[in-house]
Amino acid sequence: MAEPGRARTATPPGRRGRVAVWVAFAAVHAGLALLGVVVVPAEAFWDVDLYRWWAGSFLGFDEPRPVLDMPWVYPPGALAPVLLPGLVTVVSTPGYALAWSTMVTALDAVVVAALLRRGATTAALWWLAFLVALGPVALGRLDAVVVPLAALGLLAATGGRTAGATRWAAALLAAGAWVKVASGPLLLPVAAAARRPWRDVVLPAAAVSGAVVGTVLLLGGAPFSFLTTQTDRGMQAEAVAATPWVLGAALDGRTGVSYDDDLVTYEVSAPAAATAAGVLDVVLPVGLAVAAAGLVVARRRGAAAAVLLPSSLALTVWLVVANKVGSPQFVAWLAAPVVVALVAGAGRGVGPAWPRVAAALTLVVAALTQVVFPWGYSAFVAGDPLVTGALAVRNAGLHALLVLAVVAAVTEAVRAGTPAAPSTERTPAS
Repeated sequence: MAEPGRARTATPPGRRGRVAVWVAFAAVHAGLALLGVVVVPAEAFWDVDLYRWWAGSFLGFDEPRPVLDMPWVYPPGALAPVLLPGLVTVVSTPGYALAWSTMVTALDAVVVAALLRRGATTAALWWLAFLVALGPVALGRLDAVVVPLAALGLLAATGGRTAGATRWAAALLAAGAWVKVASGPLLLPVAAAARRPWRDVVLPAAAVSGAVVGTVLLLGGAPFSFLTTQTDRGMQAEAVAATPWVLGAALDGRTGVSYDDDLVTYEVSAPAAATAAGVLDVVLPVGLAVAAAGLVVARRRGAAAAVLLPSSLALTVWLVVANKVGSPQFVAWLAAPVVVALVAGAGRGVGPAWPRVAAALTLVVAALTQVVFPWGYSAFVAGDPLVTGALAVRNAGLHALLVLAVVAAVTEAVRAGTPAAPSTERTPAS
């Protein structure tokens, strides 16, 4: 990849700095696991217990097996992290949850180790601060598996100029996309910045995809059932686009939401919200297509490497803002592009200001998300105006983060694509 997109290695942290990071790492993950496994398991780790049930179904219980015997809401690659803790137990809810937390902790440890190898102590501490700000949902969802893969992929894409690093990045991002699709769009900026995108990005991603699809087909399953399982759902109450309805209802003393027994989620009950949800089904992919076109232009201008990280952040925020599903764990996706942008900024010395601004804003967004879920969720669905107001401010922060990322991408593209001014100095005659 070209030099502007490359994250240079900062000064390696001292031994005390590394020890401090790992002590903080252990404390953060132990605390989040304690909350999810012991203190508020029903509120924070309810999905993990659902994973346990799916694992039990797949590993021998009488219920239909996800993907193989029935459609599933997730891509089939999500079976791997769901089944792995199930090898420990599918009977004990706390036991499965503890095994799940251990698996996620191991993945996060790989990310922190990679950050410290780059000398990015500040970025590693930010990663931990983000986990604290988002709360137990940062550990207790499938997204906790995808985000480390995305972070490692972006680190590989920006940390070296070799084709091998780019291929490794593509494989990691593709693997994450087969768990949850969030990391898939990040292949667009990586491909745009690659010297040989077909060989170094498309082929590795296709190889991973072929392995997943082929395995599912051999087992007699339907690898693409997840594409149609959520098409009929309405506007989720926490979705960014749902803000006008839930805020207006709360100010009027109403709940404005109803519970969907099939999807086990709260949705906006206003008729117009269903229409808005259908519009978002179109708007979201259109936005991705516009971003892809912009990346093609940036590549032709020689600026694709420079916009890799801001465009990655813009794409990630767009997946949250333009989504009719607004699950709190979606905010976890932001951590990957932000932490890698912090690494790149540290490597360039002072660097652009946008990574630091994005990092601060993302922490605020994460903290407000935790206020709503899990701690204020019961009040939110009951129409409490304070908690609903916190969600509205959170959603406004996501819009601000999207604007920041788009402006940063355009600015970096213009800067990288502008030819250097010719020197006015004359060479002395020999």
